[in-house]
Amino acid sequence: MNKWKLRLQAMTPVQLIVSYYFLAVTVSVILLSLPVTHKPGVEWTFIDGLFTAVSAVSVTGLTSISPAETFSVTGIFILIFVLQFGGIGVMSLGTFVWLIMGKKIGLKERQLIMADQNQQNLSGIVKLIKEVIILILLIELTGGLILGVYFLNYYDTWQDAFLHGIFTSVSATTNAGFDITGQSMVPFADDYFIQFIVIILIILGAIGFPVLIEVKDFLFNKHKRFRFSLFTKITSITFFSLVIGGTIAIACLEYAYFFKGMIWHETFFYALFQSTATRSAGLATMDVSVFKETTILLMCALMFIGASPSSVGGGIRTTTFALNLLFLFHFARGNKSIKIFKRELHEEDLMKSVVVTMFAFLICFLAVFILSITEPFPFTKILFEVCSAFGTTGLSMGITADLSTAGKVVIMILMFIGRVGILTFLYLLGTKERKKDNYHYPKERIIIG
Repeated sequence: MNKWKLRLQAMTPVQLIVSYYFLAVTVSVILLSLPVTHKPGVEWTFIDGLFTAVSAVSVTGLTSISPAETFSVTGIFILIFVLQFGGIGVMSLGTFVWLIMGKKIGLKERQLIMADQNQQNLSGIVKLIKEVIILILLIELTGGLILGVYFLNYYDTWQDAFLHGIFTSVSATTNAGFDITGQSMVPFADDYFIQFIVIILIILGAIGFPVLIEVKDFLFNKHKRFRFSLFTKITSITFFSLVIGGTIAIACLEYAYFFKGMIWHETFFYALFQSTATRSAGLATMDVSVFKETTILLMCALMFIGASPSSVGGGIRTTTFALNLLFLFHFARGNKSIKIFKRELHEEDLMKSVVVTMFAFLICFLAVFILSITEPFPFTKILFEVCSAFGTTGLSMGITADLSTAGKVVIMILMFIGRVGILTFLYLLGTKERKKDNYHYPKERIIIG
């Protein structure tokens, strides 16, 4: 016992966080494999259970089984429970339970929360987590009640209506992409009210917890002068630019194809929903495989970017994409530093953005390369599946269930890395602290480009 305790104490916060996520996957496999969670006569293999658990903990939504045909009502509620852990974060929910039980949050626990939520310092971390969890649960409850009442128009009993309402709200807010309709959001492709509510929930989950907290403070602290942080400004501008730009691009690319003959508002909502879903949500109002190849490649790029940091989503994150663009722009202009909104960016943050992007390209390329060998599917479908897994999006062109065991393992690894984040994954291999050199060699220039 003491040996295990010493090992735990020797582990870094990042190593502990990853270990807790592995533990969460293990517990999820056990819970989702219980006979009571399945409908009678359902076939359930270990690889299906593991794949579903990883997808749920990473709030991706890619599945090798149909949740609607597989899970009983008990199983659906267990899946909701797993999605909460995956979306809000293992340490965040753990902290909330500790606070309810009256447990004191020590330095080690604060370091774990900081690593889990990708925060820069310990100051106010527990207060942040309390506000985040209360806010997210309130959003899910409100969304569930609105959708539950509205679903009375679709389902015969109020139990079914509110079950679908709560599940859809949790799935959208956590950007999980799971559904219990068996057809994602396709049955509601003509219902703009449901789509609007789901889009709002997706955005609230993907835009980043710090942004939500700052918006809340801005709205309710009217007597104080308030200034949004640089993070919130860059995140919000990038996030909504991607949503709006993606909507316009999808609408234009498919104007003479899938959207041909449609009324303007049909085109708008189809394009808007699919663009929003690529942030990390995975829900869809149509079969995305009917899009032409150019649109599919655009969606791959949007999924690769993903959601914002400290949110429920994956990908390289919106701020990484924004910093890369800013770096390219200022480098081309010959600027030594990057100044924006009367602030100057740290060189370390720019270096991190480049590292994250390069490593993301590397692992996605490697995944596509391996799947091209092991799977008999076209390149576009494989690329789409890889970007969807890495961005923890959950959109698919229908190949997930037919992947080989090796292919499913590759996708599971991508989903896991996408959820914990590339920096966390890299820190797992090394150390978060940057070592200072004790000596230097003479510097020499290298020809570039």
